Amino acid sequence: MQKNVLITGAAKRIGAACARTLHAQGYNVFLHYRGSAVQAAELCDELNQQRVNSARIMAADLLSLSEIQNLAQQACAAWGGIDVLLNNASVFYPQNVSDVTEANWDEIMACNLKAPFFLAQALSDSLRQRGGCIINIIDIHAERGLKGYPVYSIAKAGLAGMTKILAKELAPQIRVNGVSPGAILWPEQELSADAKNEILHRIALERAGDVDDIAKAVAFLCNDGNYITGQIISVDGGRTLFC
Repeated sequence: MQKNVLITGAAKRIGAACARTLHAQGYNVFLHYRGSAVQAAELCDELNQQRVNSARIMAADLLSLSEIQNLAQQACAAWGGIDVLLNNASVFYPQNVSDVTEANWDEIMACNLKAPFFLAQALSDSLRQRGGCIINIIDIHAERGLKGYPVYSIAKAGLAGMTKILAKELAPQIRVNGVSPGAILWPEQELSADAKNEILHRIALERAGDVDDIAKAVAFLCNDGNYITGQIISVDGGRTLFC
């Protein structure tokens, strides 16, 4: 049976790498994006050139429950069901606790926590019927928090907890796991060379990872992790050994 995956935040970075990897393994990919319309269209065209009608795109604002639900409906309708939900979309920017507004809180929580839950809810029937799985892209800082990113850290900690409870709630038909990236891509807010070196010094392998490292972990959980649920794999080069 043909397998189909919905990837949120699929236009670039980790999402795009996961899309390319799973597509190369025969999956149809439904690519969600919010603001990266050009990148999403280019990726969709690239994949469809390799295999006709194997990729589709859709914009959705993950702050809106109605748009979340519509995204799930359209993804299911594209090829008759969804086998894998990959919750990758994320909002990440620095803040001081004293500067956080309700709008900041709502935006970060919606993208990082609310949308993954309600997409899992909306797609649970399809995933159950097809023996599918959910994979959440979390963050190694979900466990201890990243200073200067309080709301983001809280949201990712919630996503880690959600991964474990949904693994209980949706078993035995649906597996739910997470992948926690370490230093894979530098933040879009530029870091100094000294800041990068300081981070690399606290990684056992003494180097940053690559988006393909995350994509390979995701593909493993999709294809070979049939007896794995409720687990979070850290892909961090050993960074958490020194946290």
